[in-house]
Amino acid sequence: MSPEQFFELMLKELELHTEMQPYYKFLGKKSSWHFRRNYFLQRLRYIKKYLVDSNDTGNFRKNLSIWDCGCGYGTTCLFLAMNGIKTYGTTLEFYFETIQKRKEYWSKYGDTSLFTCTYENLFDNKPEPGIYDWIIVQDTLHHLEPINDALQIFNNSLKKGGKLLSIEENGNNIIQRIKLYKYRGNKRIITIYDEKLKKEIMLGNENIRSLADWDKLFINNGFHLAMGSVQYIRYFLPIHYRFSTPEDLLERELKIQAGKGLRREYFFFGLNFVMEKNV
Repeated sequence: MSPEQFFELMLKELELHTEMQPYYKFLGKKSSWHFRRNYFLQRLRYIKKYLVDSNDTGNFRKNLSIWDCGCGYGTTCLFLAMNGIKTYGTTLEFYFETIQKRKEYWSKYGDTSLFTCTYENLFDNKPEPGIYDWIIVQDTLHHLEPINDALQIFNNSLKKGGKLLSIEENGNNIIQRIKLYKYRGNKRIITIYDEKLKKEIMLGNENIRSLADWDKLFINNGFHLAMGSVQYIRYFLPIHYRFSTPEDLLERELKIQAGKGLRREYFFFGLNFVMEKNV
């Protein structure tokens, strides 16, 4: 199933599962619809490139062992399931119970049994060593604290030659940095009480970082950046979609992100990259 087909089916799902609409705002303002759609599809296409299309590990895609840490509503896992790929997801989100309802909806289009999910804390239930080919961390890295402990857990749980796929916010984005400073100041790490786990947990308070900062952290924990994997996405604001087509803006965006410079480093909102475990 292509990202575009998945997106169209998900729009129909949102009409049924209305509790998801505040998070996936595709049924909200029409003025930002194409803006949100472009961003959603770019991220899903990135996942498809590495986890559906690519076969560089020497294994068939369906035989890979994949862990989605911080799977949220399970959207990525459901997309992979629709493509015949088995994924295990973990989350600490309050909407965990919605996932089963989603699996019932998507069972009409693919094998949702390929997606299993549990509510658990990364630091309480460490995976066995060397069991995963891939780890997905989507909108999750900036929440994990202590971050070095988390990266060590990831490294230990990956097989030899294993990889971690990250989809994050760009910590250098000027607009986002200003917004987050107004929201939380310099309080980048907080402690919250988890009602389901009945305990306090440490949490990154939207603690987004630049690619350079992530690179340093990963290098110190036994990883290296996969060549050619870096992708910056979402440069244009919703207002730009009033004057150009989504296709034209996406093409222009790809050209800007392909070259190094201030626009790529400080004005793109999203940041995708793959880290490989050192041999």
